[in-house]
Amino acid sequence: MEGLKARLFTIWCWTGCALSTAFWATVSIFGSLFSSSGRLQHYCMRRWSKDNLWLSRARVEIEGLEHAGPGTPRIFISNHSGLHDILALAAHLPIQFRWVAKKSLFNVPFMGWHMRRSGYIPIDRENPRAAARSIVEAAGIVRAGVPAIAFPEGTRSRTGTLGIFHSGAFALALRAGVPLVPITIDGSARVIFPGTLQVNPGTIIRVKIGEPIDLAAYQRGDKQRLMEDVRRIMSRDLEELRSRRRPGEERADPVYRWIHKG
Repeated sequence: MEGLKARLFTIWCWTGCALSTAFWATVSIFGSLFSSSGRLQHYCMRRWSKDNLWLSRARVEIEGLEHAGPGTPRIFISNHSGLHDILALAAHLPIQFRWVAKKSLFNVPFMGWHMRRSGYIPIDRENPRAAARSIVEAAGIVRAGVPAIAFPEGTRSRTGTLGIFHSGAFALALRAGVPLVPITIDGSARVIFPGTLQVNPGTIIRVKIGEPIDLAAYQRGDKQRLMEDVRRIMSRDLEELRSRRRPGEERADPVYRWIHKG
């Protein structure tokens, strides 16, 4: 019976996700035909993210929002261990921002067009000369007042630990000369059980937005030093967030109790 309830909740969750995705994607794509500012698309992403956090019964605890206030261009660097990283940031950061993504994604038919119309920022990782050119162009976008978020690991860490950092986002920050803000997330990897589609309701996702790093003390050639400094900060904050976990905390969720009651 317990397994049946878990499967029913997972089916309900993914069905709701599909419906929410279809609705907000339609609104976003239709809006893209008339506007390339990305503001409407960001609103759709924000509402879609809130829908899916609610559907999966994931609760977000976020601190340091004073470091993410509007009005100052900056680059946010976040670890990435699950889909719900994106949902948590999109739903709870009180600013209009744009994602930094690898340029190859912009070549995907239709999706690439919508990413461009949404104001996403491409970084070329394959061709060194093209990469330098894309960073210069992206830096101009950020300096013009568009906050950006990058996942320097490039892909999700299946273990929840910090993966290897790529240098593109750090080169972008140094070129733009705007503050760099580290974001550390714990818990999103536990919302969907690894290797399955099963949703674990009641998971707490903890987000810590660190103090902005003034890049005046770094030269453009200091990418490695900057990466090491940011990794040290995020490793420390990740350990601190994990120390807050409470035994069986997901069982506080009423849906979890309904699924698992004897």
